[in-house]
Amino acid sequence: MKTVVVGMSGGVDSSVAAYLLKQKGYKVIGLFMKNWESQPNEECTSEIDFKDAEKVCDILNIPLHRANFSDDYWEKVFKFFLSEHKKGRTPNPDILCNREIKFRSFYDYAMQIGADYIATGHYADTMQTKKGTFLKRAKDLNKDQTYFLHEVSQKEFAKTIFPLSKLLKTEVRDIAKSISLPVFNKKDSVGICFVGEKNLKDFLKNFISFKPGNIKNSNGETLGKHNGSILYTIGQRQGLGIGGVKNKDELPWYVYDKNTKLNEVYVCQGVDNQLLFSKDITIKNIHWINKEFSGNSLFCKVQIRHRQTPSECKIIKKKNSYQVEFESNIRGAAPGQSAVFYHDSICLGGGIIETVTKSI
Repeated sequence: MKTVVVGMSGGVDSSVAAYLLKQKGYKVIGLFMKNWESQPNEECTSEIDFKDAEKVCDILNIPLHRANFSDDYWEKVFKFFLSEHKKGRTPNPDILCNREIKFRSFYDYAMQIGADYIATGHYADTMQTKKGTFLKRAKDLNKDQTYFLHEVSQKEFAKTIFPLSKLLKTEVRDIAKSISLPVFNKKDSVGICFVGEKNLKDFLKNFISFKPGNIKNSNGETLGKHNGSILYTIGQRQGLGIGGVKNKDELPWYVYDKNTKLNEVYVCQGVDNQLLFSKDITIKNIHWINKEFSGNSLFCKVQIRHRQTPSECKIIKKKNSYQVEFESNIRGAAPGQSAVFYHDSICLGGGIIETVTKSI
């Protein structure tokens, strides 16, 4: 009997993943990862999730281990997250969290306690061929999480099972309800990986100081004030507080750029304003899950955020970087975001956007 260690988050996805593995005859062990030390007077969502994981493991009659990876998370994920914000970039900590914690620290721990495989409740799939293990999109394309997994290595994927790969989210909840799991209708977690549902501005104030500055349009006119330019992302509409500007159209305002040195945020009107669009990006390094393409260029599809419809692109190798040219201009590209590449349903890998070339 093969042993699988399942990352138990206290949510419905990992709970159903553990149940399905047990149904298939695996020896299943649960592992709850604590990756954040709560601050004083801060609600500890980790304890709530652990109690939910305990209840599920009791019902499924599987053992539950608890490991504290908070030091790893702080050193390998959170410090980078803060440094990127200080530079005014738009980091995605979930991607680094998957690479460093969920598929490295977790993987190493699981192997030490006798695992043959690890498993998670991610919506993703793998494919084994003579050429190696490939990461594939899940059946539920709306929930597909391959975008967040592109920095994990083939080594980990070769030992990973994704029990939810062929299921829709609605089916997962139905299974949980049918076996009376108390988390069947638990809300999906949102927010910073492992830190929980916190207001980003209020949370970052604990680590970074902000200065108010001007919000300007493309003509240099000051339209309002902001509380810190690093808090704003390209394409952002909410939280600008500049609706109904005198002598301007009634169209909504969007952030199209910012300058953290000058502490200024730049906005334009209209969701399809060309200032929001880019024609190409550069990336210093691309993590290829399997192997890098041969030749000097590659035609594939690119996705610059979760749930975005992938766009046709051409990747061109440069001396110390890669240039990614979009077939059609893409809205909302920003330094610090991750660009992830696909060929059909296969995730090839991805990298962090360094620079963006606007379409105008």
